[in-house]
Amino acid sequence: MSEIFDERRKALEEEYFRRKERETLDKLRQELAAEAAARGQVEGRQCPLGHGKLTEETKGTVVIDHCQQCGGVWLDKGELEELTHHAKSGGWFDNVMKSFSSE
Repeated sequence: MSEIFDERRKALEEEYFRRKERETLDKLRQELAAEAAARGQVEGRQCPLGHGKLTEETKGTVVIDHCQQCGGVWLDKGELEELTHHAKSGGWFDNVMKSFSSE
């Protein structure tokens, strides 16, 4: 019984830290957007390949940058690990990838 309790406690702890990381990233994104606006720069990120602007799509707790022109999908540090974590627990990653391939 204590093994189940330990696993549950560990899962809750991991979820807490993922939520805190997401809150920190969201705060940093807001600060960067405010700095860009203060400098008069256009808000939004460009495709690393130079095709167009990236749009953000939220899948669970992960924000995925998606280029509408080339179809590229860009992830920030730690987001791939989080997506694969969800894939192991029920196929969530496959659903995310299918949503991009159907566009």
